[in-house]
Amino acid sequence: MSEENGSANYKLSYNIALGPLLAITLLLFDLSPANPLATRMAAIVVWMAVWWLTDVVHHAVTALIPIVFIPLMGILDTKTTAMQYTEPIVFLFIGGFIIAFAIERWNLHQRIALRILMMVGSSPSKILFGVMLSSFLISMWISNTATTMMLLSAVLAVIYQAEKYFKADADSKNFAVALLIGLSYSATIGGMATPVGTPTNMIFMEFYKKTFAESLTMNFFEWFKIGFPIAVAFLLAAYFVLRILFVRNKNKFEIEKDYFKTEYAQLGKITYEEKMVALVFSITALLWFTRANIDFGYFTMKGWSNLFSKSDFISDTSVAMLMSFILFVIPSKNKKGEALITWKEASKLPFDIVLLFGGGFAMAKGIEVSGLSGWIASQLNFLSGVNIVLFIFLMCVIITIISEFASNVACIQLMLPVLVAVQSNMDVQPLTLLLPATLAASLGFMLPVATAPNTIVFGTHKIKINQMLKAGFYLDLIGIVLITILASLIN
Repeated sequence: MSEENGSANYKLSYNIALGPLLAITLLLFDLSPANPLATRMAAIVVWMAVWWLTDVVHHAVTALIPIVFIPLMGILDTKTTAMQYTEPIVFLFIGGFIIAFAIERWNLHQRIALRILMMVGSSPSKILFGVMLSSFLISMWISNTATTMMLLSAVLAVIYQAEKYFKADADSKNFAVALLIGLSYSATIGGMATPVGTPTNMIFMEFYKKTFAESLTMNFFEWFKIGFPIAVAFLLAAYFVLRILFVRNKNKFEIEKDYFKTEYAQLGKITYEEKMVALVFSITALLWFTRANIDFGYFTMKGWSNLFSKSDFISDTSVAMLMSFILFVIPSKNKKGEALITWKEASKLPFDIVLLFGGGFAMAKGIEVSGLSGWIASQLNFLSGVNIVLFIFLMCVIITIISEFASNVACIQLMLPVLVAVQSNMDVQPLTLLLPATLAASLGFMLPVATAPNTIVFGTHKIKINQMLKAGFYLDLIGIVLITILASLIN
């Protein structure tokens, strides 16, 4: 036992040392003699990349490297570096989570999920579709992880009923696998549909806004026009893959038609709190959609932000923070003296992700200011003759592989600044590379550690790793192809 512990500690120490050692080694080989700042920033990026990819320390710890070393290296002052940790996207994330906590507190998510299941039917294939649709729709607006956790108990209840009725035979076991993997996958896919669905999308939005603010626009509606159709297509593909793999005997058994009605009835009459949270949530979505001008081709619908003299001061973050603020002041009827949401729920905010956002933005700012992005662009002249569709396909493959083993957020934080340099060198629209890269970072369906939803459902011990590997391989491949087709249309 002591030898095993010693080996583990040695490996841990080695991986911790690997990051700074590679950084120091890089400093000894000056990348750009005319601009030493580029080499210093490259060393910081390599250090962060090693620690993020090996997960040797918590990802939030790695995110603190820029605030320490960017000023020490003389790239940016501490104040400017620290400002990157408080970008507007951080507060969009916080506001979205507070709304999600309110939905969870009053069990509104269960009511929505059971209502969908009541509508789709009681055969295994229909229940699978209902579970996936529920997960998809909810995760469009809140964290993929939160969505999976919210719906897991309801899905396990359905599995329990199936095993009780059919004595845990092979078909019911495969049905359980389909439901759990479907729950996980559709939560990830739903996150691709909106800019607030997953942190990688929000990182892209903020990065894109900062990098191309003067010439290009990207808002909630613009993302939705692209992200929602591809997410729907991906959801349908995932459904058919899981149905073919795990729900072949579709007519062999059915859950009782009244089961979901009974479960729904047990929730009781919809409460005042559920109504108010649903109202706030609906208004939030409406405000996100209609904030900016919407160009329909034939005419342009003016966004509500134009009602204000400084319309450019208002963003999707403003909406998220306003509506989450409102949740703190609307009183509850069932819990006297409390609001729809209290700080007790809000204190559960994942501040490690907040730091991860900030660390990535600080790194990107350092890459820009140090001139490292220009150096990267100068090294990529050979890409000018590469077929763009082939390049995007290979790019998506690489990002998907990285996302299987490392944080999706860390992956996209590392890739976006590099791809800006590549995009400039290849003379293509920024969205042609940046958008498919962001969507590809959400892939990673093969391994339990690839995403938090995968880890959660695998933890039920009802899924074998080879089952997730098989289904995930098909989903990764389909996702890469769909994203490549989308990118070719953008170009």
